[in-house]
Amino acid sequence: MNQPTTPPPFDASAAHHQRPKLRPVRGFPAQQNGQNYLGLSDARQISDRVVFTLPQAQAILPHMNGEKAVDEIVTEVGHGLTREMLEGLIAQLDDAGLLEGPTFDAMLSEMRSEYDSAAFLPPASTAHFADALVADFIARELQSGDAEAKVTQQQVQERVAALSEQEKTERGVKHLDDILGQWMDHVLEKAEKPSFDQLPRAIVAPHLDYPRGWMNYAHVYGRMRVADRPDRIIILGTNHFGMSTGVCGCDKGFASPLGVCEVDGEFLDLLKQELGEHAGTYLENRYDHEREHSIELHLPWIQKAFGKDESGQYPKVLAALVHDPVANNGESYDGNGLGIQPFIDAMKSAIEKAPGRTLIIASADLSHVGRSFGDQRSIVGEDPDAQAFRNEIVQHDQEMLKLVCEGKPEELVASMAWMQNKTRWCSIGNLFATLKILDAEQVEMLNYVAAADQQGVAMVTSCAAYVA
Repeated sequence: MNQPTTPPPFDASAAHHQRPKLRPVRGFPAQQNGQNYLGLSDARQISDRVVFTLPQAQAILPHMNGEKAVDEIVTEVGHGLTREMLEGLIAQLDDAGLLEGPTFDAMLSEMRSEYDSAAFLPPASTAHFADALVADFIARELQSGDAEAKVTQQQVQERVAALSEQEKTERGVKHLDDILGQWMDHVLEKAEKPSFDQLPRAIVAPHLDYPRGWMNYAHVYGRMRVADRPDRIIILGTNHFGMSTGVCGCDKGFASPLGVCEVDGEFLDLLKQELGEHAGTYLENRYDHEREHSIELHLPWIQKAFGKDESGQYPKVLAALVHDPVANNGESYDGNGLGIQPFIDAMKSAIEKAPGRTLIIASADLSHVGRSFGDQRSIVGEDPDAQAFRNEIVQHDQEMLKLVCEGKPEELVASMAWMQNKTRWCSIGNLFATLKILDAEQVEMLNYVAAADQQGVAMVTSCAAYVA
């Protein structure tokens, strides 16, 4: 854990220090030198700073609502909390951009300025994965020199650091391109139909990290390597961290280590015309895409499956993040964002008017279960309760996916609402929108996977499917 050598100062003259208002944060356990800590990071991922504090701070944070003064918080929390201790925590949170105030405002302004000045959004998750592949291959190279030797992480890091940026980039591109092809070949090696007869109207694939989700990515993208090339690709993702309370559009293209998929500006203009008075709302929180992974993770697969055209360009894309229609009957969460139905109507009309072939990608993960999501039951092991829990999750997923496959989006939303989305499907919105935009009567299922982390504290399910 990296803490500043000199703690930031508390400013008694600053209003946001006098009455601190905590921004949305994510808490996680941490440990150093046998001491337990509470880590706090930005739930919106605008700040990349982390504050480590004592676990007892959990009792303090709810009081930081912007209404209570420092002395009020000290009195209400009690249990030995002093003003000096609270002032130190407030200063740390502010320095990390985790309080409402000038520090965070400056971070937000800088992020938005960078977004608006860029021609496309640079790679993040996919670049990290490419870097990890480089390190993994270097570890194998070191190991191959002496099968009995134990390769250390430091050795690998030193060898990676010795590479020039160009060498590292070139190796990352090659390794990423190779492994995507290997994964596609592997899952389709014995498939009865290893390719689509024609370009589907839509596919469903996850936005899981590749180690857990590669099989379902490969099932759909591998089958499109010989399909007709789309004139544009619409990626509908999930807004995990952003500020938008409704459908959130993007006016940028996206990059991966393999290259850039430019934004389809002509189609965006057409969509904005169809949205009419809602066009401004659609793009108001476009900055949410800066930190979102559910769009970017599809870029390398798109680029690998379709390649470049005669002019050297990958397919053009248009991205949108779709909120959960279960929460407020499809309206935005607070009534101020873009509701799902106006978006569906506009997108359907724009696709009908646009020339060429359009492919929709529903970037959808399904159930999120395990202790890290609040469940008290274990998801791993062979004890009867763990097995029963896993079976319950799979059965629930299959019942809900049956509604998807039968083209019944309204029933899917109604069922999830009635059960209060008990297994935390995170992509009901983009699945619902895809089915409605296409008036899909049937969805073909290709594969289903339940993937748990190595520690067994979380399991996420996903599927591969398509609309012919």
